Amino acid sequence: MKERKSERVNKKGNNYALVTLFRSFTLSLFLFCSFAIAQPRATGIGPGGRYYPIHDFHDDFQVYDERAKAYVPYIVELHADQTALSVYIDLESNRHYSLLVSTQQDGYMFINAALKRKLRADQWQVVSIDSLYRIYRQPEIFLTIYGAPGISDKQLFIGYPKSATQKPVILHDDNLSVRPRSRTIYENFMSLGLLFLLATHSFLFSFYQRAFQRFYSLRDLISMRAQEDSFLINRPLSSTNTLFVLNLSFVIAYLIVFVQSRNLDVFASRTLLLGEQHLGWLLGEFFLLSGVAFLSLMGKYVALEIMGGLYKLQDVVNVHYFKILQSSLLFFTALTLLLAVIAYNTPASTWSQNALLIPLIGFYAARLILLYFVIRSVDPIKNLYLFSYLCIVELIPLIIGLRFAL
Repeated sequence: MKERKSERVNKKGNNYALVTLFRSFTLSLFLFCSFAIAQPRATGIGPGGRYYPIHDFHDDFQVYDERAKAYVPYIVELHADQTALSVYIDLESNRHYSLLVSTQQDGYMFINAALKRKLRADQWQVVSIDSLYRIYRQPEIFLTIYGAPGISDKQLFIGYPKSATQKPVILHDDNLSVRPRSRTIYENFMSLGLLFLLATHSFLFSFYQRAFQRFYSLRDLISMRAQEDSFLINRPLSSTNTLFVLNLSFVIAYLIVFVQSRNLDVFASRTLLLGEQHLGWLLGEFFLLSGVAFLSLMGKYVALEIMGGLYKLQDVVNVHYFKILQSSLLFFTALTLLLAVIAYNTPASTWSQNALLIPLIGFYAARLILLYFVIRSVDPIKNLYLFSYLCIVELIPLIIGLRFAL
């Protein structure tokens, strides 16, 4: 009897152990499956999955309510048949990111109630937020996607492009957020540009010291006596003068890129300087603008020669051109250094376009007056001829330039 009871107890113990083991195994299997399903959901978004999602606008869409005469949050049960979904996008807080839009059917994208582009089905549209910020000059824009009814057809993200050398990052369902790596100072074009200008000025000072001291002399600039037999004046297209013209082109190009980086459009057409904000692109734009500035300065001398021949003022053309280069080198170099110091000491300050236009207009007006007195001291000429000559070669290009700039 005792043996039978002990066998029964052993069987019950074994059955209990088996049940407990089975329950543990089932629970572990359930947890493992849940964990496996809830783990990596995606490695990226956008074309080819090449972007990290910073923000998903799925829950931010709004629709226009006729009764309320206002935009209200999108509710699936009430607005499933709506074809136009809108959302506010904060541009100022999402600089250096990209806006990614995709629809399953053809649609249209509106920004501030203006049609901007057609959305092709199952194709991602990538728009730089920096470009939008420069174009609209607003901290926030109102974007509308028009297409098929419902929200499932539309995808709208703020994303950041992956680095080609960075290892893939798998996104998890947790509270961690992926943020771009901070850029080092060596990727900062403004710092590299200042070092480049310092190198070019050092080169000119070392190998062309006499010419450097002459060009960058404020006392010589305001002097009414021009030495026509000077090696800088009587040979305007010499290699020495050409190098200083090239250096002035570098300064002007750097100043334009620098002003654009402070969200001030130099060109109203906005066809330039709207590409990707990375070092290689900025360097390309810098040298392109340097080439344009160099050709413009050389073309200035050609224009002076033509107008000097028409007004029989060949004797004053070389002096006129030298004073233009001298004044431009002094002013634009000083302006670049001043703006760089202000920008690096007050990085959060906002800049006004008028604050830059006023010094430029003042400079050109003062230079025009200086040129008038210098030319009068070199060669006696009737005021009517001199006014006509200066208007054509100085005032008219300035007015045309301001017209395109504004």
